[in-house]
Amino acid sequence: MQMNMNLYSRDDKMFVYMNMFLIAMFTLSTLYPFIYISALSLSSGFIATSGQVVLTPVEMTLVAYEMVLAEPMFWISYKNTFIYTVGGTIVSLLIVIPGSYALSRPQLIGRRFWNLAIAFTMWFNAGMIPFFLNMRDLGLLDSYFGIIIGFAVNAFNIILLRNFFEAIPKSFEEVARMDGANEFQVLWKVFVPLAKPAIATITLFCIVSRWNGFFWAMVLLRDDEKIPLQVFLRQTITTLSDDDEFASSLIESVYSFETVSATIMVCSIIPVLLVYPWIQKYFNKGIMMGGVKE
Repeated sequence: MQMNMNLYSRDDKMFVYMNMFLIAMFTLSTLYPFIYISALSLSSGFIATSGQVVLTPVEMTLVAYEMVLAEPMFWISYKNTFIYTVGGTIVSLLIVIPGSYALSRPQLIGRRFWNLAIAFTMWFNAGMIPFFLNMRDLGLLDSYFGIIIGFAVNAFNIILLRNFFEAIPKSFEEVARMDGANEFQVLWKVFVPLAKPAIATITLFCIVSRWNGFFWAMVLLRDDEKIPLQVFLRQTITTLSDDDEFASSLIESVYSFETVSATIMVCSIIPVLLVYPWIQKYFNKGIMMGGVKE
């Protein structure tokens, strides 16, 4: 829809133009890191190290991509990241959806206590060392299952979806129960279809969180065959810093720490960029309806 600026006063026009300018600047500031990293990954090593890359590639080369894509561990870590992301997201949804539904039911015994207990974990937790010891005692160190199940539940996601469920008119549930639906049927055939925006929002949160998972994967995993992409990026930078052959390549301007790390980052960002447009249409609605309790 186009705006007819003739209907606005001079002050209103200035206000609109100023808003458009600020939005444009905000958009550019958001896009610039992606543009910069992409340009850095396509530039020569010496140029990138000397800080000459600003917006577009300088002395464009694909050497960094050839190096990264030829590394077997890159593809192994990429596969592991997909396993942790897909498996972790599915497990999270299978726990969060029924849990949020239960917490939204007025007839749940101790409902207020359980809601407060879950909200409590958003501000207080046992700490890093107790969590690590707990994972160790449960036998979840250095395993795919430990990474997937150990971070399956997020209190914010449960509260967001619970609020969305509470906002659904009771008439939908009443009609389903008149047709003989039990609790599971009410959840999966009534509430889940109506909560698609909120579920899509939570799915996006889970995907991004799992895909970017780094710290605990680095702490809990010992086998290099199980590390995700983010840990591989750190190991690559650490390894190259002690590699004499890599140091000599800097003199020849082949590639550098900056170009290699930028290349891995570009490759790691692509899947999220491909998924986001499919979920984005639900995102705003899910946040608005799930974030406000009526």
